[in-house]
Amino acid sequence: MKEITEIQNDDSWWASVLADENDHVAEAPSSLAERPEKEKFPFDWAKAQHLFDSDGLVFLEVTEHNQGGLLVEGENLKGFVPYSHLNSWDNEDDASKREETLIAYHGESLKLKIIECVPEKRRIILSERAAQAGEGSCQELFASLKSGDSVEGEVSNITDFGVFIELGGVEGLIHVSELSWGRVEDPREVVKIHEKLKVQVLHISPERRRIALSLKRLVDNPWEKLHEKYEIKKSIPAKITSVVSFGAFACLEKGVEGLIHSSEVPPSKGHLLRKGETLDVQILHIEAEKQRLSLTLNFEGNHG
Repeated sequence: MKEITEIQNDDSWWASVLADENDHVAEAPSSLAERPEKEKFPFDWAKAQHLFDSDGLVFLEVTEHNQGGLLVEGENLKGFVPYSHLNSWDNEDDASKREETLIAYHGESLKLKIIECVPEKRRIILSERAAQAGEGSCQELFASLKSGDSVEGEVSNITDFGVFIELGGVEGLIHVSELSWGRVEDPREVVKIHEKLKVQVLHISPERRRIALSLKRLVDNPWEKLHEKYEIKKSIPAKITSVVSFGAFACLEKGVEGLIHSSEVPPSKGHLLRKGETLDVQILHIEAEKQRLSLTLNFEGNHG
């Protein structure tokens, strides 16, 4: 459990996760619960906080929309439902399809849960999908979880910074750094929407309704035994996974990638570095603790 404890206490890591997730949820438009002189009714922050704390349900009417989701109001409340938290959300929707879907919601009364309540920022975020789990489901989930637990969930959303997992009324986040022991360019290449996954709980924040998860920690870290498995200068096959301006990354095995720096490849051999190509390489240097691997091409084994 040593690694999990270290991550739990790493406030900067957890803060970055929350910052990314806030971007994902999207900022509610400034009109929400602001400009009291224009409000049709007094905003009931005490009621909003109670619904959030008690994990209760509320029915609100859709009044407007923007590209990010729906504006809803009723019962002296007003808030924002992100598009990804609607039951009809589809990860593959293009802009025109999204607009069509959002317009169709106008005038509907939605059963919702408050998933974020921040009075000091005048911010209320709600979810239609979370409401499907029923009242109190969130509290039950947090009461049953602890750091280190293995749980199963379904992939509900994929972003550039990580993957959201539906755990039963609450979404947990697998940050991109926790998807694989190797380098991940695009989380969509690792998991798929609606895929069922077994993950490990890293950190729980009940007051923020946040659960940090890991996919990679359920498998052994291949970097820990790299020195035992590979010899410096010994020729081994590796698959080119990406070509960059300063060289190319090559995969030795799942979770282990190394860099072939451009300085190791003469111009006459540059054409060999093609994504998907399998080449013979040699290890120049291993920094297992930093998960860094320096490679060079084995020119005797590669022709062309």
